[in-house]
Amino acid sequence: MYPNLLAPLLVVLALVLVVLAVVAVRQPVSRRLAFRRIARRRTEAALVIGGSVLGTAVIIGALVVGDTLDFSVRQEAYRTLGPVDERVVAPPGPDGRATAGRLAVLTGDPDIDGVLNATTTQASGVSRSGGRTIAEPRVLAWQMDFDAAARFGARSGGSGIDGPNPEPGRVVINEPLARSLRVGAGEPVTLYLFGAPHTYRVDRVVPEKGLAGIGLGGRLNRDAFLAPGTLDAAARAAGTEPRSVTFVSNRGGVESGDALTGTVTQDIRRALGPLSGRAAVDTPKHTVLRDAEKAGDSLGALFLMIGSFSIIAGALLLVNIFVMLGEERKAQMGMVRALGMTRSRLVGSFTLEGAAYALLSALPGAAIGVAVGWGVAVVAAEIFRGWSVGGSSLRIAFAVTPTSILNGVSLGLLIAVAAIVGTSVRISRFNIIAAIRDLPASTGRPPRRRLLVVCGTLSVLFALAAVPTIARSQAEGTYLMPALALAFATPALLRAMPRHAVTTLVAGAVLVWTLLAPVLRPAIFDTPSMSVYVIQGALAAFSAVVLVSDNQKTLLRPVRRLLDRPSESGLAARLAVAYPLAKRFRTGATLVMYTLIVFVLVLLTEISGILRAGVDGVVADATAGYSLRLDHNPQVAGDRLLTALRSGPSAAGIAAVTPLLNATGRASDPGHRGTQPLDVAAVGVPDGAISGITFRERLPGLADDPAVWHALATDPRYVVLDGFFGSTGGPAGDYYDPGDTLTVTDPRTGLGERKIIAGVLDNGMVFYPGTGASSTTYPVVMGERSMRALFGDQAQTASALVRTRPGVSPDALATQLQGEQLSSSLVATPIASEIRHQFDSSTAFFRLMQGFLALGLGVGITGLGVVMVRAVRERRRTIGILRALGFRARTVRRSFLWESAFVASEGIVLGSLLGVLTTWLMYRNSAAFEGLEGGFPLEWTSILGLAAATFAASVLATLGPARRAAAIRPARAVRVAD
Repeated sequence: MYPNLLAPLLVVLALVLVVLAVVAVRQPVSRRLAFRRIARRRTEAALVIGGSVLGTAVIIGALVVGDTLDFSVRQEAYRTLGPVDERVVAPPGPDGRATAGRLAVLTGDPDIDGVLNATTTQASGVSRSGGRTIAEPRVLAWQMDFDAAARFGARSGGSGIDGPNPEPGRVVINEPLARSLRVGAGEPVTLYLFGAPHTYRVDRVVPEKGLAGIGLGGRLNRDAFLAPGTLDAAARAAGTEPRSVTFVSNRGGVESGDALTGTVTQDIRRALGPLSGRAAVDTPKHTVLRDAEKAGDSLGALFLMIGSFSIIAGALLLVNIFVMLGEERKAQMGMVRALGMTRSRLVGSFTLEGAAYALLSALPGAAIGVAVGWGVAVVAAEIFRGWSVGGSSLRIAFAVTPTSILNGVSLGLLIAVAAIVGTSVRISRFNIIAAIRDLPASTGRPPRRRLLVVCGTLSVLFALAAVPTIARSQAEGTYLMPALALAFATPALLRAMPRHAVTTLVAGAVLVWTLLAPVLRPAIFDTPSMSVYVIQGALAAFSAVVLVSDNQKTLLRPVRRLLDRPSESGLAARLAVAYPLAKRFRTGATLVMYTLIVFVLVLLTEISGILRAGVDGVVADATAGYSLRLDHNPQVAGDRLLTALRSGPSAAGIAAVTPLLNATGRASDPGHRGTQPLDVAAVGVPDGAISGITFRERLPGLADDPAVWHALATDPRYVVLDGFFGSTGGPAGDYYDPGDTLTVTDPRTGLGERKIIAGVLDNGMVFYPGTGASSTTYPVVMGERSMRALFGDQAQTASALVRTRPGVSPDALATQLQGEQLSSSLVATPIASEIRHQFDSSTAFFRLMQGFLALGLGVGITGLGVVMVRAVRERRRTIGILRALGFRARTVRRSFLWESAFVASEGIVLGSLLGVLTTWLMYRNSAAFEGLEGGFPLEWTSILGLAAATFAASVLATLGPARRAAAIRPARAVRVAD
């Protein structure tokens, strides 16, 4: 992922490594100090490296997820297109034959590898397996010359079709159709062609690749290839003609040929001449590759956003460790500074030590990251199957690119080095005499004048910049600008107020603004960018932890009596809270790690709960009383199907049938997110037939939902969309409103009309194609007359909505109708079941993200373990003195366990409260939750389970250090020498 970042990251990393190498060569004392510490503290070094490994693994894992999705979508180009770059679909009849003749001139074009003519029709298939009948209504029957097909695009690789033409009475089928009908070579199969059954024997089964997986827009195509003349004969018998399709292969490979798509498309239109208005020229491969890039970037960014919190936790772990190292070595640093070592060389020593940890973690981090990406791919494959329509889900195939590995390793190293350098500079600032005498650092000095001027200026600038940023609801700036203005105002406030009051005021103000920003400016979530959620979570966690850390004594006041008890447990409790209160920075860093990760885990848990609670309302909004969506072959069914539904064998279970006009088109994006036309499924609604489907937004002047449907019927300017029109992943957002416009175009004629959005549907599920069309095909709903005026004879009745009578099972009726109307290739989709199934898959996807985030929780728990390991070494003399004074070993052990429990509990409680509160505010104000009206559930069971598991893991991580602390012998511990 992100090949454009590779060169800059490698350049920056190379510069950093060169600087480190120069420091190592020119400062031998610093080098020896750094490497000697690593060799002497192997346990601590292993823990530091472990934390760095997890941070790098999270980054690489997120990038590998993006690689996997990008590769999986690109595989559609190989599976369902192969050498096909352009597809020209002409209507049946003389125009279709003339189109094929005109395109023959393209064979001499130097930009074109081949031109292949074929005819096709939508069909259905039946077989007998194991004594029962198996039907498949989604079949494409093809007639093409296998010799010409084998030569088609041969210079760019195999076409997917080879071997001789099937003999009359025999058929070649692809693997998806063979699986659906459970047949193999030599077995009989019945195909319904133009409404009539024809029985053939399977000649052979071909892999689903290239032309053998070809379709007209679906992800999964069940293809049957007939002998020459067979399809024409079946069409003549039915008094009709098959559809003419011409495939064009560009010069170059499966992907490289896409670069010529624009040029070749113009050549095709010129060759068609006056027929260009009757034939649809599609660029399926360009669409697939474009969707692959968008999908990979979108899902990769989503996991990188989730992983960002783990990355922040990993960086804080390094910061915390080096702060502790600095405090432990304070006396030593004071002595070497007194002997003449400059502060820059001291920083260099710490930086070399940290860089060594980071470099040692790179390879293990890369390996674990790839393994994590593989695990996510395996689970995601099951989830995407749950999102399928007719088995047409995206097929996840694991993939990893060297670019992602290098990007992840480089990013992990740079983040680690940046954290280490910043921390090293901080801990190198100390008073030499105070350090030698091990005196606490002075905090009472007012800020220097230069710092005051610089920070005051920056505070004013950020405050001024915040005004237009908030007014425009610019997502990242709305959070950051006020927070930065408050942070840089701190030195000025310290001149007038005590430090405690300033810290509380600034941290509280940042926290309040972070929580209230979505309430005051709800449009900040109307962005596909994931960075806004990282900024929101980080600001909430950091400000809350600073607020709590600075007010620990106040928060502990209710339990002061328990702490002051004159007993062994009271003494252990006082020791447990004494160090966290005394060492606020290290406690705060650990708290932030816990708070961040628990915050996001709880947020994901609550969003899953909202989805589950809202599914009934979504089903009601989406169906409006309709139970089934029917999709069928209009060339065969015509008006006969509607008559059969109303008076046929299943009519007793059907209360109403609403036919819908359908056509494929293109449209501009009313949200102005891009200039590329969007593929749309245009849907024409009969006048007055639908009034119960509801809207979340309506055009001013349209008082209620029936008024919107009436406007569609009476005014051809109006259309309605759903909230996901043009979405490319990430939050749905609110990018367009009633009154906005878009241009809808018939791709055959090039005729376009500007339409006004009359309403945005609560849920448009019933208008999405039920036959496995691309996930980036969006419905545009308009009146029946408007539909016919724009699309002409392309607008055909190819679908219908069905209301069932009370007591009739939609699922049972769907199966019954598909069997009765097999000749019409009818596909019946139970709407409510489909929606619930997709909601279950969405919930599973959130669980997948929670599992991915568990790595970050591992970072936090590792951080607590590292802190306690370092604490044992740091407090060794103190523990020895306490033991010498009569403290028992179990008191020491208990104090360490209670200390980790205290820090972990605070982090868990803070993260849980922030997660619940933030989700509630998002639920009330974000457009992404519109239509989910099941209320806001508190997922206490899941949250308590998460809290208990985190707490138990934290205590277990401290068990080892606590035992080591209890086993310290007083006589050895009180010695000055280590």
